[in-house]
Amino acid sequence: MSFYESLEEILQTQDPHEKIEKFKKFYQSYKDDLVEFEEGFKTKIFQTPSFAGICKIVPATIMKKRSSLSTDKGLAYLLHSIAHIEYSAIDLALEHAYRFESMPKEYYDDWLKVADDEIRHFLMVEKNLSDLGYRYGDFEVHSFLFDISQRCLDLLSRMATIPRYLEASGLDSNPKVIEKLKCSNHPYSSEAITSLQIILDEEIDHVKKGDKWFRYACEKEGVNPKEYFNIVEKQLPGASKKKPFVNVDARKEAGFSCDEIRILGDVECE
Repeated sequence: MSFYESLEEILQTQDPHEKIEKFKKFYQSYKDDLVEFEEGFKTKIFQTPSFAGICKIVPATIMKKRSSLSTDKGLAYLLHSIAHIEYSAIDLALEHAYRFESMPKEYYDDWLKVADDEIRHFLMVEKNLSDLGYRYGDFEVHSFLFDISQRCLDLLSRMATIPRYLEASGLDSNPKVIEKLKCSNHPYSSEAITSLQIILDEEIDHVKKGDKWFRYACEKEGVNPKEYFNIVEKQLPGASKKKPFVNVDARKEAGFSCDEIRILGDVECE
């Protein structure tokens, strides 16, 4: 089985369950050392995300506002947005492995493990949606994460911008969503909270992997890791703007320095 060719096929597979089935077969072969890395494989810049045939894609700026979490539709809309993030994260992790040739094997081990985790997260939230009578694709989505990934085609900007900035933002947003769910009176909110807490706990390790390979890219290219925000700002202007809430403990565990955390928010960090 060929490594890059197989990942390219998986990445372009539109049906989520078909994609997951293909990945599971590939991942088992990879762990059994039955996958061959092709030399000089030319990777694609993808024009459309794999979910384009399933979800209606709209600009993030015109996404509909979520209704009350006390209603089935309001909770389903929230869960759908989380499912979409997790589904996008499957492709992002696979793309990290697909995009960059001649990396240490540990690099591919890390991102394929992350893809496997993100699949589990997606299926967990998809089950939550199904229990409410909805499915992935019932609500419109945006393609922001995909669009950014196809702009960040070098390892340094990719690791800085996607796992270490965008995915790390989930460490801050998830606790706020959990608190809102705790305040809702929907009978299914406890199941949604359980899913979100699992995702939050495991995303710390995913961001930490991004931190590791960001520092690897910095060393390889002779860049000071303290240039982190300057690197991200080139892709996401305003990235260093202070946030209303920063999950200090989670970010420290994921590899952020207190200096970086203080830039993101007016918080105490030691």
